[in-house]
Amino acid sequence: MIGFFWNVCLALAWVALSGSFTAWNLFAGLFFGYLALMVLQKHVPALKGYSRRLPRLISFSLFFIKELVKANFRVAYDVATPVWYMKPGVIAFEMEAHTDAEIMFLSSFISLTPGTLSLDVSDDRRVLYIHAMFLQDEEQLRKDLKELEFRILKIMR
Repeated sequence: MIGFFWNVCLALAWVALSGSFTAWNLFAGLFFGYLALMVLQKHVPALKGYSRRLPRLISFSLFFIKELVKANFRVAYDVATPVWYMKPGVIAFEMEAHTDAEIMFLSSFISLTPGTLSLDVSDDRRVLYIHAMFLQDEEQLRKDLKELEFRILKIMR
C-alpha cells in the first residue's frame, strides 16, 4: 500500500510539474512513477515486491473476467433451458487467508461470481461457508476456490 501511495504522489507531481492536467498525462505519471519505484525498491525495504504486484493484478483481472464469463454462461444456460442442472448446497471452505482484508477480498470475489455466495466466516476465521448453485462436483469447486484464493493472496502478500 505504501508503494501505491508513493506511485500516486509521483504521478501527481508529474502532472503538476508538466502543467498538463489530462488523464493521459496522469497515466504517464503513474507509469514513470512505477518505473522509478521499481528501481528504488531494492534500496527501500517498504517498497519490497511492489513491482511484482501490477503484473499479478493484471493476471488476476484476466483470470477473474474469464471465470466470471464462464459462471454467467453456466447460470444463464441453466435458467434458459427447461431442465435445471443446479444442485445447490453449502460447503465449508478452509482458507489460507488470515487478515481481515484477505478474507474480505476472497469472500467478495466469491460472491461476485454468479452461482456462489459467501455466507459466513467461522469464529476462528479459518473457515468460510459458501453456498454454491452447482455442487455436482464438490472437489472441483474446492479446487476452483483454492485457485481464486491463491491468486488473491499472491497480490496481497
